[in-house]
Amino acid sequence: MTTTTLAVLVPLLPFLGAVAGLLLGRTAPGFVRPLAVLPTLASLVLASLVALRQGGDTAVNAATELTPTGSVPIELALHIDGFAALVAVVVGLVASCVQIYSTGYLRDDPRYSSYAALVSLFTSAMFLVVYSGDLIVLLVGWEVMGICSYFLVGHYWETPEARAASLKAFLVTKLGDVPFLIGLFALATDAGSFRITKVLGAVASGALDHPTLIALLLLAGVAGKSAQFPLHTWLPDAMAGPTPVSALIHAATMVAAGVYFIARLLPVFEASQAAMVVLAVMAAVTMAGSALAALAQDDIKRVLAYSTIGQLGYMTGALAVGDRGAAVFHLLSHGAFKALLFLAAGVVIHAAGTNSLAAMSRMRNLRDRVPDAYWTMTVALLALAAIPPFSGFFSKEAVLGVAEHVVTGHTEHAPAAAGWIVLVAGLLTAVLTAAYAMRLWLLAFRGRGTEAPDHGKEPLTVTVVLWVLAIPSLALGGFAFRLLPDWFDGRDLGPTLTTSVLGTGVALVGGIVTYGAWRHTTALAAGVPLGAVAAHPEGDAARVEAEAIATHEPAYGDIAYAPDPADPGRLLLGPLHRHAAAGFHLDAVYTALFVRPVQAGASLVRFLDREVVETYVRGAGALPRWLGAAVRRAQTGNVQTYVSALLAGTVVLAVAAVLVATGA
Repeated sequence: MTTTTLAVLVPLLPFLGAVAGLLLGRTAPGFVRPLAVLPTLASLVLASLVALRQGGDTAVNAATELTPTGSVPIELALHIDGFAALVAVVVGLVASCVQIYSTGYLRDDPRYSSYAALVSLFTSAMFLVVYSGDLIVLLVGWEVMGICSYFLVGHYWETPEARAASLKAFLVTKLGDVPFLIGLFALATDAGSFRITKVLGAVASGALDHPTLIALLLLAGVAGKSAQFPLHTWLPDAMAGPTPVSALIHAATMVAAGVYFIARLLPVFEASQAAMVVLAVMAAVTMAGSALAALAQDDIKRVLAYSTIGQLGYMTGALAVGDRGAAVFHLLSHGAFKALLFLAAGVVIHAAGTNSLAAMSRMRNLRDRVPDAYWTMTVALLALAAIPPFSGFFSKEAVLGVAEHVVTGHTEHAPAAAGWIVLVAGLLTAVLTAAYAMRLWLLAFRGRGTEAPDHGKEPLTVTVVLWVLAIPSLALGGFAFRLLPDWFDGRDLGPTLTTSVLGTGVALVGGIVTYGAWRHTTALAAGVPLGAVAAHPEGDAARVEAEAIATHEPAYGDIAYAPDPADPGRLLLGPLHRHAAAGFHLDAVYTALFVRPVQAGASLVRFLDREVVETYVRGAGALPRWLGAAVRRAQTGNVQTYVSALLAGTVVLAVAAVLVATGA
C-alpha cells in the first residue's frame, strides 16, 4: 500500500467510525465502543507508518482536482512533511487515549454513542487539517472541528453552563473565522492557488502584494481557534463539557490547529515584519495574562485551561521569532502532558466527589485515594513547569533559546523586537507556570477540604491511559530534541546554557515561593473549620459531574463553601487576585463593547418591526377593510333602494351636464 493510500485512510477511518456509530448507536449499542476505539487506533497505526515512511525526507505530495472552478482551482491534495507526519501521530495517540479513557469514564452516560461519534469526527477533522495540501480542504476540517466542539462542550445540555459555554465557543471562534476566510481568499488571489506548495512558492518569489493584510486577517482566525488574546475567553468556559473532551481539545485538536496552521504557512507571516511583531505581542500578552489568571483559579480544570492558553502562547512566540521547529516541538510535548493533566484531573474530580467544575479548595489529601493519578499528574505538572529532565523542559527551552538567538542577532528570521518580547514574556511566564503548577499540586493532593466518600477504584482503562501518557511526558523531550531537527528544518533544538539556567532557575523560584506561601497560609488557617458534608450516592464519574453541574452544588452535599484560607494564590497575587480570578474582566469588557450594543440594536429592530412596520401593515390592511365595510352597507338587497339611487345619480349627472353646458 502506498504512502498516499495510507495517508488517505488516516482521516477516513475515524470518519467512517463516526458515521457507523451514529447509525448503530440505538439499534446495536454493543458496537458503539468498538466503533469508537478501533478506527482511531487503526488511524494511529497508519499515521505511525506514514511517519516512518516519510522519515523526515522530501514531503509527500499528491493532488486531484475536485471540480473546475473557472478561476483558482480547489484540489483534494496531500502535503505530508516531517511536521505533518509527527503531528498526526500525536493526534492519533491522544485521540485513542481519550476514546479508551471515555469507555470507562462515561460508561453509564445515556448519550455515549453520540459523544463517541463526535469525538471520532473531531479526530478525523484534525487529521484532515494536518495532512491537507489545499487551503480550502483544510478549511473544511477547520470548520468541522468548530461544530464538533459546539456539540461536545454542550454535551450536558441540560445545564445552563454547558449551553452557554458551547454557544460562546462557537460564536467566538466564528468571529475569528470570518476574517480568516477573507484572508484565505486574498492569499489565493495573490498566489493564484489554494495549494500550500504553490502559495509558499509565490511567497518565495515575492508574488504576494498584500502580505501584512493577509497575515493579520489569518491571525484573527488563529487567535480564535487557538484561544490567543483577545479571543481566548471561550476556552476556560468550555470546561463545562466532559473532562475527556477537554483533554482532546486542549492537547491534540482544535487549539493546536491554529498553531499548526501558522507553522505550515510561516513564510507568509515572515513576509511582513509588522505581522511578526503583532504575533509576538499577542503571544506575550497571552502567556503572561493567562498564567496570572491560572494562579487565581479555584476550579482545577480552569487552571488547566488557562495553562493551555499560556503554553499555546509559547508556541506562537516561537513562530513570532521565526522558528516553527521549536513551536511544533512544544506542540508535541504539550500534547502529551496536557492530555495527561486533564485525564488525571478527571480521576481527581471523581475522587473528590465534586464536579467537572471542581474547586480545589474542597479537596482533601487525595494522594492516597488516587495513587495512579497522583504520580502521573506529578509527572505532568513537572513537565508543565519545565523542570529537567521532563519533556516540557526541552521543548520550552527550545522556544526561549530561539528567542535568545534573535535578541543576540544570530538569526535574521524575525525582528529583534519580537525576540525581546518573547524572551522576557517567556521567562516571566516560566515563574508563574511553576507557581500555579505547585499550587495545583498542593491544593489537590495536600488540601484542607472536606473528606469525600470513597467511590472505589477507577476502571482499568482509565488507569492504563494515565500511565501510557506519562511515558512521553517524562521521556519525549530528552530524545526528541536530538531527532526532531532531521524531521523539521534542520535547526538545533537543544537547550542553550543561558536560557536553561534562567528558565530552570525562575521555575524553581516560582515553585519554592509558592510552597513557602502555602506553608504560611496553612499555618494561619489552622483551626479554621471548613464544614462537614453528607455522603453522595455511589455513581460513576460522569454522572457525578452532570448532577453537580445541574444543581450548581458540590456533588456530595449542599454546603456553601467560602474560599480556602490556605490558598497561596491569594497571598502571592494580593489585590490582583480578584481581577485575575475574573480573567481580568475581559468578558465584562466584551459585554459592554459588543454584547450590549448588539442587544440594544436588536431591541431597536424589534421595536421598529413591532411598532412601525407592523403598524403600517395593519393600516394597509385596515383601509381596504373599512372601504369594503362601507360598500357592503350599500348592498342592502332592496330593489327600490337601488332604483332610487340610480334615479338620483341620473338627476345629479343631468344637472351637472346642464351646468357645464351653461357655463360653456
